[in-house]
Amino acid sequence: MDRLTDSQTAFIRAQPMFTVATAARDGRVNVSPKGMDTLRVLGPNRVAWLNLTGSGNETAAHVAATGRMTLMFMSFDDKPLILRVYGTARAIHPRDEEWPELIAQFPTLAGSRQIFDLTVESTSSSCGTGVPIMSLEAIRADTELEPFYAAMSDDELTDYWSRKNTTSIDGFETGIFGD
Repeated sequence: MDRLTDSQTAFIRAQPMFTVATAARDGRVNVSPKGMDTLRVLGPNRVAWLNLTGSGNETAAHVAATGRMTLMFMSFDDKPLILRVYGTARAIHPRDEEWPELIAQFPTLAGSRQIFDLTVESTSSSCGTGVPIMSLEAIRADTELEPFYAAMSDDELTDYWSRKNTTSIDGFETGIFGD
């Protein structure tokens, strides 16, 4: 399928987490878990997700290099399903013209560093019976990740980005400070 259906969109919105996979032409493949209230389906061919600061910035480097991105959503309840969304993404930074319109879609979260705007090219699903049934106890990022960055001043956050978020582990530029 070349777009998200209404039922796929409803499934995505019900999931407490998703994973992002990206790769440059060379080097490592990156797979990263994401959560919190950071993903929006903006249409049948468009998904945006807010990326918070982390110890690395692999996704941005890979998107800058190739644009390729896959999102994966898994059901952890009694109705098994795995949904993959394939497409091409671009990073939108606070300095970019599109930032104000897109960031308005999300709650205010400390450490927000870019929004990935994904053009959906295809989707696929599989049974998901290998995924365990689990219940959500808490959102760790609400009590650990976001407060960590909320305690930083703008200068401290910029310094952190300079030290940890400018290149990938394979040495690719992330574009966090522009060209």
